[in-house]
Amino acid sequence: MKLILASSSPRRAEILRHAGFVFDVRPAHLDETRLPREKARDYVRRLAAAKAEHVANHGRWKNQAAIVIGADTVVVAKGKILGKPVDVESARKMLRTLSGKTHDVLTGVAMVRLPDGSKVVHVEKTRVTFARLPDEEIDRYLLTGEPLQKAGAYAIQGIAGRYVTRIEGCYFNVVGLPLARLSAMLAKFGWRETR
Repeated sequence: MKLILASSSPRRAEILRHAGFVFDVRPAHLDETRLPREKARDYVRRLAAAKAEHVANHGRWKNQAAIVIGADTVVVAKGKILGKPVDVESARKMLRTLSGKTHDVLTGVAMVRLPDGSKVVHVEKTRVTFARLPDEEIDRYLLTGEPLQKAGAYAIQGIAGRYVTRIEGCYFNVVGLPLARLSAMLAKFGWRETR
């Protein structure tokens, strides 16, 4: 059974590849604007499902045995969603918000099985605690360029890993794809590894 990752995230693809999965990548280019008053959990659930459904409905594999995987990740701190920073200043503001505090990382994971169109969606939560970051450390981190294009303005698998003092839940969820949850979902959907 073919696996298709409906994501342009190199981190998600790397997680799957390192875990030994064989898959195709078909990004879903959708409007990811949050709906008014949409809660973070509902937002990642909706986007993950929309990505998986879009790729499932617009591919040449519609009549093949395949599972399409969609995912979306956000950082939630002080009740606010921290998406990808638009510039260095917004990244600085996000890092100051995270400094010395605990925040949540939510990833919506959706699967659409083809050809029958069955769908399953799950939201995984991981709690992450940051050390206190002096402004000079934030400035040094910003100079690396790593915070840009990352939800919450950091990459736990990169330089920012040195700022994380505690993690409760799935590490891979913080990177962008909860690997153990994904494996369990695939098994329930009837996927079997073939070599």
